[in-house]
Amino acid sequence: MADQTIDTRVWRVAGSPLQAGAGAGPLAGHTVAVKDLFAIAGQRVGVGSRAYLAEAPVETVTAPAVQALLDAGADVVGIAQTDQFAYSIAGINADYGTPPNPAAPGAIPGGSSSGPASAVAQCQASVGVGSDTAGSIRVPASYQGLWGLRTTLGAVSLEGVAPLAPRYDTVGWLTRDGATLSDVAQVGLAATPEDVPRDHPLSGRAVTCPGINAAATDETRGAVAAVLSSVIEEEGFGRVTLPGPRDLFEAFRVTQSAEAWRSHGAWVDSHPGALGPDIEARFAWARAVTAADERAGLHEVSRLASWIDRALGDDVLVLPSAASAAPRVGDDSEKLNMLRESTLGMTAVAGLTGRPALSVPLARTDAGPVGVCLVGPRGSDLALIDLGLAWAPAGGKLHP
Repeated sequence: MADQTIDTRVWRVAGSPLQAGAGAGPLAGHTVAVKDLFAIAGQRVGVGSRAYLAEAPVETVTAPAVQALLDAGADVVGIAQTDQFAYSIAGINADYGTPPNPAAPGAIPGGSSSGPASAVAQCQASVGVGSDTAGSIRVPASYQGLWGLRTTLGAVSLEGVAPLAPRYDTVGWLTRDGATLSDVAQVGLAATPEDVPRDHPLSGRAVTCPGINAAATDETRGAVAAVLSSVIEEEGFGRVTLPGPRDLFEAFRVTQSAEAWRSHGAWVDSHPGALGPDIEARFAWARAVTAADERAGLHEVSRLASWIDRALGDDVLVLPSAASAAPRVGDDSEKLNMLRESTLGMTAVAGLTGRPALSVPLARTDAGPVGVCLVGPRGSDLALIDLGLAWAPAGGKLHP
């Protein structure tokens, strides 16, 4: 993939490879697309912004989350695009354009791990390394028919990764099939700190929450329900009552925004006009969050997270990965914002509790793929992948 021929909507820089791996190991032969938040030695971090990239220093050390894959034999083939500052789940970038969605041509790819997702879906890489704060692995996985894992909070090092909201930021991976995701996760989770749960078995039930599912469109709910009825016919699913998706969204929004402003507000204020309209509006809202607002938000987050943890325990919550299939490129901003807020009310279940969440490409609507999301206890990352593989015909591989 010569630099002069790369699609800059997908890649910021690419090589043959950009950084070679160890040559042998459990991931030998795999190629990796890295979201433009992760440090790669000899490269700069651009966070999806031309202005930020222009001022960024050259990195001297590769982020541990990427280095682990290199040490296991994978090659990094390039740095893939992200939504500006990773502050979106759409996949639209005012500086670089919108990466294609091969699973639903003419639709948005989902963000903010938009570039890695598109690279994997187009078979330009076998693994995408990204981050998930509010759904930035799960949403592009859902929109593009990929496997996507948001890891347990704190399970994978964020050293050398540009932050958005450290309280919620996690590392995640995107692949075309579940077996590859399992191999990558075993490598990536090998260095999980001792104070973070690991290898938690799935000893509970599979459960659903009608109140959470109500945030999704009728078509999406129907597609996921059809899949689930074929997966568990006799036992059925348990039902749980969780906080309403609107309450989850509002608590998440306030606290995430306060952290996003601390992370990048000074840069935003000193670079007027550098951001796309959607990201600029999001930072403007974040600028207005007061310390009192954040304190109240954190109190509400604690209340809601405790409720969720009591209700779920060791159960696995099953829900749509996003509120709809991928919207179309050019859909009006009001529609996109409505679907965004509905989706974030669903993804916040994992975000507020630090639980892992896996999007499995099991469902499809007339508009495109819809992921089935499995939210498990903290530390159940690998067990979730095993469960997804048990549910997925032929490993759930939707792409060649």
